[in-house]
Amino acid sequence: MQNDGGGLPKINLDEKLPIQTGESSILVPKIEVLQENVSPQPQVKSGKTKKVWLMVLIFFSVFLIYNLVVCFLIYQKGVKLATSLNQLSVAAQSKDLAKIKVGLDQTNINLGNFRTAYKFIFWAKILPFVGPYVKDGDHAATAAKAGIEAGQIVVTTIEPYSDLLGLQGGVSPILGAKTGEQTTQDRIDFIIKTIPDLLPKIDSISAKAKTINDEISQIVPNRYPEVYKGKKIRSQIKTIQGLVEEVSGFIVNGKPMLENAPYILGMDSPRTYMILFQNDKEIRPTGGFMTAYAMMKVDKAKFEPVSSNDIYNLDAQYKPSIRAPEPIIKYIKGPYILSQNLRLRDMNWSPDFGVSMQTFSSAISKLGLGNIDGIIAVDTQLLTNLLDAIGPIGVPGFGNFSTKIDPECSCPQVIHELESFADIEGPIIWDPLTGKIILRPPNSDNRKRIIGPLMNSILANAFGQPKEKLPALFEAGFKSLIEKHVLFYIFDPKVETAVSDFGLGGTIRNYDGDYLHVNDANLGGRKSNLYATEDVNQDIKIGSDGTVTKTLTITYKNPMKQDGWLNSVLPTWVRVYVPQGSTLITSEGLDAKTDPYDDLGKTVFAGFFQLRPEGVSKITFEYKLPFKVSKNYKLLIQKQPGTDGFLYLIKLGKHSEEFYLKTDKELKIGL
Repeated sequence: MQNDGGGLPKINLDEKLPIQTGESSILVPKIEVLQENVSPQPQVKSGKTKKVWLMVLIFFSVFLIYNLVVCFLIYQKGVKLATSLNQLSVAAQSKDLAKIKVGLDQTNINLGNFRTAYKFIFWAKILPFVGPYVKDGDHAATAAKAGIEAGQIVVTTIEPYSDLLGLQGGVSPILGAKTGEQTTQDRIDFIIKTIPDLLPKIDSISAKAKTINDEISQIVPNRYPEVYKGKKIRSQIKTIQGLVEEVSGFIVNGKPMLENAPYILGMDSPRTYMILFQNDKEIRPTGGFMTAYAMMKVDKAKFEPVSSNDIYNLDAQYKPSIRAPEPIIKYIKGPYILSQNLRLRDMNWSPDFGVSMQTFSSAISKLGLGNIDGIIAVDTQLLTNLLDAIGPIGVPGFGNFSTKIDPECSCPQVIHELESFADIEGPIIWDPLTGKIILRPPNSDNRKRIIGPLMNSILANAFGQPKEKLPALFEAGFKSLIEKHVLFYIFDPKVETAVSDFGLGGTIRNYDGDYLHVNDANLGGRKSNLYATEDVNQDIKIGSDGTVTKTLTITYKNPMKQDGWLNSVLPTWVRVYVPQGSTLITSEGLDAKTDPYDDLGKTVFAGFFQLRPEGVSKITFEYKLPFKVSKNYKLLIQKQPGTDGFLYLIKLGKHSEEFYLKTDKELKIGL
C-alpha cells in the first residue's frame, strides 16, 4: 500500500468500518496511517520574535519622540537666547551701562537655560557625522558663558571710566562726582590712582578670555559651508576666531603695560622724554623723516609745556662717526657726497624702532642729551586725530589750526601750515662787511619752531576739554597708539618689554609662520607720501608636498600732479621682510636691486624705484618659503609706522581676503 505522507499504514482488525454497497453494507478493517520521523512545518513568526520587533519599534518611537522634544526645546531656548543677544547688542549701541547690565543678566539666564537643554543631546558626540557639530555647539556655548561673565566684569570695571568711553551713568567712587563733571586731567589722575584696583580684574578678564579662545579655537571652520542662505558662514567663524585670539592677546599684554604706566607717567619721580616728530608725509622706516624734537617732562601725569627745535640744528652739533647705509649714500647724496657717515636725522633706518633708537640715543648722548628716560616718536597723523576730536585751536603767534581740507594741497589745513612754515625755500644773503644775514627765507633759522607751540596748545586744549569731548579725545589717542602713529622707546628694560609686547614699540616680531613687512623709505621725494598709496597683493600657492610659493605684487600710485612744492618724483628704497631662509625666484619693476640678505631675523628683498606724479609703479617678488605647511597656513603682516592703512589682498586657492592694514594683522587659513 502506498503512503505519500511518509508514514506507515496500520490495520486495526478489532475495529471495522461499514461500507455501503447498493442496498446492503459490509464491514472492513479500519486502516490508520502512522506518522513517524516527520518534522513539523516551520512557522513564519514566533511569538517571541514578534515581541522583540515590537520592543525595537517602541524604542525607536520613544527615541524619535525624545529627540523631537529635545530639539524643539533647544530651538525654543535658542530663540530666546538669540532675542536676548539682540537686545544686548541694542543696549551696547545705546551706550547705557544700566541697559547693558540688564542685557548681560538676561542673556546669562537664557544661555544657562539653553545649555541645560543642550545637555540632553550630549550623547550624540559619539556619533560619526553628527558628533563633531554637537561638540562645536558645546564649545560655542561654553565660550559664550565665559564671554558673558567677562562682560559683567568689564562693565563693573569700566563704570568709573564711562565718560572716557562715551557711556552713560558712570560715577567715580573716588572723586565722588559724576564723571562728566571732571576735567581731562582729573580723569588721568583718577585712572592712574585706580590702576592697582584694575590689575586683579584684568587677571579675571584674562582668564575668561583664555577660556573663550580655547573653546572657539576647537571649532573647525572648514566643516561648515562657505555660504548658507546668502550668509557667509565659514569666513565669519574664522573672523570670530581671529578676533577672539587678538583680543585675548591684547588683554594679556595689557596687564604689564598697566603695571608700568605709573613709571611712564612719572608717578614715583619725574621723567624726561625726548619727543621726536616724524613727518609721515616724507616716509622713513620707523614712520617718517625725523624733522624736529622737543624735551618734555612728566611729573605725576602732568606734562610741562614743551619747546621744540629743528633736527638740523642738533645735527649741526654732531660729528658723524658711523658709516651710512649704501642706499642713503647713493640716493640722498647732498651731505653724503662730502662725508659718508650717518647724520642724526637719518638714523631711523632700521624698521625696528627700538634698534633705530639705540643708535640714535647713543649718538645724542655725546651731545649732552643722555639724561633722559626714553624717546617717544609721534607723526602728523596724531596731530590730525587730536584736532578732529578737539576742534580748531589757536596757537599764539602762529594763527589758527584745524583739520579742514585745504584745496591748495588737498590735505588738512594743519598739515598745509606745517609744511608751508618749514619748507619755504630761497637764497640766504650775508652782509659782506658785518657777516650778518640780511636776507633769508622765513623761518630758515628754525624751520620747526612752530611744532613746540602747536603741541603745547593741543595738550592744553586736550586737558581742558568738557565731558562731551572726552570720548572722542580718548578714541583719538587710542587709535593713534594702536595704528603706530605714536612709538615708545623706554630705557628701562622692564618697561620697554611691556611697551613692546603691547605693540607700542614698533618692534619687528618673531613669528613661527609666514611673515610679511613692506617698508618704504622716501630718499628725496619732497612730501609725495602725502598722496602716494600702495596696494599689496599676495598670491599664495601650496604644492601637494606642502611647499609654499608666493607672488607678492606691490602697486604704488600717485594720482596728483607735480606742484613743485609738496609733490614731486618719489625715489623709494623698498624692503620686503619675509621668513628667514626664503628663496627669491624672481623680481620685477625695480630700477636697482640688491641680493637678498638677512636682518632682524628675517630675509630681506630690497631695491630702488621712482614713482612719478600721476604715475603707477608695480614691483613684483616671487619667492619660496623655507618651510612646508600641511593642515594650516599662518601669516603675520606687520604695518609700517606712519602709513595710513594700505589695501591688502590675500589669495590662497578658493580663499580670498581683502582689508586695509591699519594695525598688525594675523591670518590663519585651514587647508
